[in-house]
This record gives sequence, C-alpha cells and structure tokens, in this order.
Amino acid sequence: MSQMVAITSQLAATKIADATPKDKENKPEAVKNSTEMMTNGDVGGTSEQEQEFTDPFCNADNPQIITFQDVTSAAFKIKKGIEYTPCPKSHLSEMVDMDIYLKKEFLQFTGSFKERGARYALIMLSDEQKKKGVISASLGNHAQGLSYHGWKLGIPVTVVMPSKASLMKIQKCRNYRATVIVKGVDMGEAKKIALRMAHETGLTYINGYDHPHIMAGQGTIGLEIAEQVSDVDAVVIPVGGGGLIAGIATAIKNLSPQTKIIGVESEKCPSFTKALENKAPIYTPNQATLADGLAVPQVGYNAFATTVPLLDKMIVVKEEWIALAILRLVELEKCVVEGAGASGLAAILAGHLDEFKGKRVVLLVCGGNIDTTIFGRCLERGMAAEGRLQRFTVRVSDAPGGVSKLCNLLANLGVSIKDIMHERAFIRDVNSVEVKVICETRDWQHSQEMRKMLQETYQEVYFYEMPMAI
Repeated sequence: MSQMVAITSQLAATKIADATPKDKENKPEAVKNSTEMMTNGDVGGTSEQEQEFTDPFCNADNPQIITFQDVTSAAFKIKKGIEYTPCPKSHLSEMVDMDIYLKKEFLQFTGSFKERGARYALIMLSDEQKKKGVISASLGNHAQGLSYHGWKLGIPVTVVMPSKASLMKIQKCRNYRATVIVKGVDMGEAKKIALRMAHETGLTYINGYDHPHIMAGQGTIGLEIAEQVSDVDAVVIPVGGGGLIAGIATAIKNLSPQTKIIGVESEKCPSFTKALENKAPIYTPNQATLADGLAVPQVGYNAFATTVPLLDKMIVVKEEWIALAILRLVELEKCVVEGAGASGLAAILAGHLDEFKGKRVVLLVCGGNIDTTIFGRCLERGMAAEGRLQRFTVRVSDAPGGVSKLCNLLANLGVSIKDIMHERAFIRDVNSVEVKVICETRDWQHSQEMRKMLQETYQEVYFYEMPMAI
C-alpha cells in the first residue's frame, strides 16, 4: 500500500538470522514454522511475495487519537508493574540559566520509558491473544520492555530487531526469554518482516510507537510530571516514532494547557520534522546516529494525528550537541544515558530554547541503554565539541630532545597527551619532524593558553577545526 514504507529488497529473498539454541527451544511452534518458511524462500507464491501486510491499529485514512481518559486508565492499570520515576531539579540549572528538572525514565527496570506502553498493551490483550503471544519490531528499548513484561505476565513475545540495533539490547531481550530475530536494515524493513510473521502465525502485532495503548501508556509520564513539578513552562520530549510525545502531550495539555510541548530530533533522523513539512507521515531515510532510539524512518499515523494539535515547537539538533549533552549528564548529574535521552538537554545547550531562560523546564531523560563502545565515543566527541580534546600538528627539530621539549611544554601547562605520532618521510626539511598530537585540557580557556604557547614557541603549528560548542 502507498502508506507503507517502500523497501527495495524482496521479502521472499530475506533469510531470518539463526536464533540461538535457547531461542529455538522457547520459540512458539507457529513462529518456528514461519521462520523456516521465510528461510527457505517459501512465502506462498508471487502474490504473497508482493503483498504488504498492514497494522490494523495504524490506518493513515482513519488515525486513532488518544484521549486523556485513555492515559488515566493506563496509569491505573500499570501502576503496580512500573517504577514511579523521580523528577528532581538538575545541577545544570545554573549553567543554562533555567530551572531544569530531569524526569529520569532511564531508572525503569529495563532502562527506558518503553515499559509503560508495553505493559499496558499486554494487559489489554484478550485471553486468547495472551495465550497465542505477540510480535513487534523494535530498535531495542520497546523490544526490551515488551520482552520483560511479557515474561512477567506469562505472554510469549517475539521481537524483530534491525541489524543496526545495539548488541546489548539484543542480548537483553534474549535474557528476558523472548524469541529474537535480527533482520532488516532499518525499522521500516524490520516492521515489514514482523507484520508478515504476525499474518502467518496469528500473533498479535504491537507497534512500538503508534499503537493506541502504547501511546496511552507512555502518556502516564505526563501525569507524573504534573504531580511532581508545579507551574511547568515547557516539557522537552525526544521524538522518534512519535508515541512518547503524543502520550505526554495529551496528559500535559489537559492538566496544564499553558505548558509548552517541545519535541527534539537528531539531524540524522528528522522524521517528524519532515512529516510536519509534508503535513502527513512520510518515509525519511535515516543515517547512523548517536540517538539510535530515535532512528525511526516514518512516524506513526496515530502519533502524528494526536501530537500535531498539541505541539508548540519541533527542534532538530546536531550530533555534536547530543554527545556534549551525554558528557554533561555524566559529569554533573552522574547519569549514564543514551543519545535519545540526552537530546532534550542537547537542544538547550545548542541555544534552541533560549526563550525559556529563567523559566521552569522539564527534560525527559527517556533511556539509559547505551552501548559501552558508543558511550566511550560519545564522551570523547563531547569533549572535542567543547574544546577540551584538542588536535594539532607541529613541526619540531629532529635532533635529540626535540620531541621531548614539546612534551615537557605540554606537561608544564598541565595538558594530558592522549595520542602522539611522528612523520618524517613526507616533509622536505630533513632536520625536522612533524608531530601530530591529540591532547586533553581542563576547559576551553586552558586550550587557548596551550594554543598561544605553541604559536609563540614554534614557527609551524596547525590546529584543526574549532570546537563546535564554543
């Protein structure tokens, strides 16, 4: 159908990644059979290959808009199974000249807000659907929430995760006894695979961001914010598929109509921004991003229809600001969060919300499931963005003590050398050596002192790009 994401690869040629022996043992028989059929390329003939299966809860021509009553119903039914997360005032408040409050949804058991909607959607299934099981496509956080609460409620769960999903998130879903299938280049393709399997096996498909029960469950965060922080001027919400902002906006605008609802996306996956420009959800190719939890190529029809009348501003932030926000949250709040969870602070640091100077703003820190290798890269990238990680090339004497003099100069300034490399072959002066250095300073002022000293000491010194956050 025209509403579905266009995927060039034929599903008939797709082979589902082999599950672990443990997955095969726990996998429902219907899922086993469907997986085998897809692996063998047997999907029911040419008409089946070309057919695209749709989500009955997500209709572009008839979107479902959730109400405040839906959110309050969800809050009552899930309150015994999820954490009532804190929303304290942030140490960042004085730095940015705003009263910043952090809604710490990364403290949920699986590390993200997705548990709320997942639990509510599972509770609302019929007895027959609960017995048969559910299936969904997810980059990781929804998959974890669904897997965990399905396990606790005794409901079989199958999740299809795109190949770019975090390895840590994939393994956690397996730890929660879910059947995990890693296939698809992005969320759009993973969703197509999950919908096909739902059709073939009779499992109930639960959209991770556009199912009405998912949106209502996420909206319970808005109810808690209203209880925890009075007179809120704005709530800043990360946006991927749109379910989170749809639910929270529904709750907040009913309880506090004057509060502004601000959405934030990464420049690498601006699906909601493109949808606003198009006046309807549209497929938006995503690039690799630090905010992998927001990398949804097309926002949900129900989420878009629910959010648009309640939205006050949508912001797109650069990756460097997300990296810097992750660094700030680690250093000042002692919070380890993923890129999506840091995007609200990134918008403030980048100067996109200066109109709220001196006002009260709640940032939704929505997830903490960051891959450990990505986390290290984010910290370094954040330090580079604010000028604490410096890179330069300098030409020094190749006589004994030439490089030692450079190192001593940096040491006397209190600069820490992280990496150093010598180059002799590609310079004309045989009596000189070109030295490339990556070093760490205390702050930008310290970096400027180092730059000045190097320029006064050496004739040829070259500094690379200026820090983005300066």
